[in-house]
Amino acid sequence: MSSSALGNEPQHTPRPPDHPAPRSPRTALAARIALVVLLVAELMDILDQSIVLTALPAIQESTGAGPASVQWLTAAYSLTVAVGLITGGRLGDLHGRRRVLLIGTAVFTAASLLCGLATGAGPLIAARVLQGAGVALMIPQVLATLHVTFDGENRSRAFGLYGAVLSLANVLGPVLGGLLTEADLGGLSWRPIFLVNVPVGLAVLLLGRRFVPESSVPKADRLDLTGTLLSASAIVLILFPLTEGRAHHWPLWCFVMLAAGLLALGVLLRQQQRRQHSAPLLALSLFRVRQFTGGLLAQLMLGVLCGLFFMTWTLYLQHGLGMGPFHAALAFVLLSVGELAGATIAAKSGGRFARRLPQAGVLTALAAMAGYGFQVALFQADLTLVTMTVPVVLTGFGLGMVGGPLADMALAEVPHEDAGSASGLFNTAMHLGIALGTGLTALVYFATTDGSSDAGLSRDAFLGVLEWAGGILALMWALMLCLPRHANSRAASGR
Repeated sequence: MSSSALGNEPQHTPRPPDHPAPRSPRTALAARIALVVLLVAELMDILDQSIVLTALPAIQESTGAGPASVQWLTAAYSLTVAVGLITGGRLGDLHGRRRVLLIGTAVFTAASLLCGLATGAGPLIAARVLQGAGVALMIPQVLATLHVTFDGENRSRAFGLYGAVLSLANVLGPVLGGLLTEADLGGLSWRPIFLVNVPVGLAVLLLGRRFVPESSVPKADRLDLTGTLLSASAIVLILFPLTEGRAHHWPLWCFVMLAAGLLALGVLLRQQQRRQHSAPLLALSLFRVRQFTGGLLAQLMLGVLCGLFFMTWTLYLQHGLGMGPFHAALAFVLLSVGELAGATIAAKSGGRFARRLPQAGVLTALAAMAGYGFQVALFQADLTLVTMTVPVVLTGFGLGMVGGPLADMALAEVPHEDAGSASGLFNTAMHLGIALGTGLTALVYFATTDGSSDAGLSRDAFLGVLEWAGGILALMWALMLCLPRHANSRAASGR
């Protein structure tokens, strides 16, 4: 991180990686604090998506929420985030990424307080929508600021740590939600899962204002409001039926909405083509960059894998093996240990292995899932947490090597003036993938169980999930061929 990046001026032309700017110990410390602030902002988003899952029964009992309300406690958040990510990324480009990050953090923190104070399902869902709006402003600024602020090996290490945070938060969210709810701190039951965001958000606001560098696009034009409306419409029309379809047994209106969403997407692309020289919402030139397009599609597949695997794995552990919530949470801890180890290796590699590292991670996860499937079929109901430790940890280890390097290489060739737009697209790909994966559970898992909690049916259904997961991982490996083969073949990271 160069010294100029620690002031208030945008950094658009960092020094080449082989000629780093001299840094004083104070400057290096400020760079580390800025990195921690950005990663904590990302951590709050990922945790808040999953921490609510294990608290849902307590929330339902406390607020009297019905089945539809319970579903919307998670769907309202994720849908709002997905709708706003692209716009949030472009707002950061135009008005300053640190400024938009801090505004989003303030909205998210206030909404978290409202969640903790909510007395009914309706106010809680409304507060979750507000949380999602704050996150949609926050999260694109994280990747964009990492992209324009760090260079060379420092940037690869920063993205490696970003991947570690993603891996850890995805798995530990349900565990932390269960622990906080069961602890019943101060008789507050589930409320601490939201209230814990308040002091953390305030810390991000105070430290972010002081240490995170500002960056934006020089001579920025106004936001493309037509593009914003079209993109939001397309995402809602696509994600809403994917979220609600299974609960309603896929009625006709789901497919009508999906078709309308694809039509809105086509109109958006046409409108953006006409605005490419007038501050478009999407810089379509990004899709001419092979490694960005390949990385974006690989990120989409990673989201599909997460949406399909984690939900069905939880059901398999509890229905197929008869585990209680606590023991199922321990299985997630095993996975998180492996993910953290893999992400640590990715962070320490500094990008030296280019695409070979995430591809090795994908192959490791693929082999581990194949071994896990063999155990599921062989041991049936006698499979224990101890027995599955090796394949579960190795699955996490492989996935941990993917997230950070994938983001680093996909965004490496993105011009700084399009960093926010690219970051918004990259994050949207993950959320869209999770929605697709969740919708895929109806075909892959619930079609076999038919809503039953029978142990044998759950095991058979999960074996089918592992087969699909293997195919998704193979496709991810192939898409990563679009990423740079050698570290020295990449253009200067800051270009």
